[in-house]
Amino acid sequence: MPARFAELDWRETPMGEISLRRRHDPTVDRDVYEVKLGDEFLMSSLFTVAEEELARLALDAVRADTDAVPADLDVVVGGLGLGYTATTVLDYSSVRSLIVVDAIDAVIDWHRRGLVPAGLRLAADPRCQLLHGDFFALAGQPAGLDPVEPGRRFHAIIVDIDHSPRHLLHPGHADFYQPAGLRQLAAHLHPGGVFALWSNDPPEDEFVAGLADVFATARAEVVSFANPLQGGTSANTVYLATVA
Repeated sequence: MPARFAELDWRETPMGEISLRRRHDPTVDRDVYEVKLGDEFLMSSLFTVAEEELARLALDAVRADTDAVPADLDVVVGGLGLGYTATTVLDYSSVRSLIVVDAIDAVIDWHRRGLVPAGLRLAADPRCQLLHGDFFALAGQPAGLDPVEPGRRFHAIIVDIDHSPRHLLHPGHADFYQPAGLRQLAAHLHPGGVFALWSNDPPEDEFVAGLADVFATARAEVVSFANPLQGGTSANTVYLATVA
């Protein structure tokens, strides 16, 4: 029988100590994978609905504008995590290429070694490239998010890194959420392309207004999901913005 708890990896990173652990949760009677940064929980395989909906909402918004995009979509995901957003992107046969950018090489290594359930699928899919890099730094440069093809544009850029536009993992990320940072991001999207952002907090009207100043359309979607630990429901926010 597998151990009820196992620490699968632990590393020092520039952002602090990061660890991957697996535990058997009796509430749902299955193994749960969790990532911690220091003493803070970053993600859990117990709650993946919003991460998956983040990808679905983004790609469905792109596909709705059939006059603006081809059938073969090029997508970037900022933040690999446990891989649920990226694998949902690859569920779409219309996706031609996917670049997943993560600043912590240990997270990429977990996937390549198959330490997390989604890992081997992502590593084996020829459409998917796992890129070790600072998403925010790349998004702020004219060369953009593909080091092989500078200046390349994408049909969707999907981001799940910080807890919210105001609750950041690192203060250096703050400029990305300001108008200048959002304009730099928009320059990496095709006309009709979509920017999607996950947030753990309720919708912020101020941030939606900031998106609307840069993009042609902007809105916030609340994604609710069952929370077996609390015996009710929880909710995350997905922000969606479209280039003119």
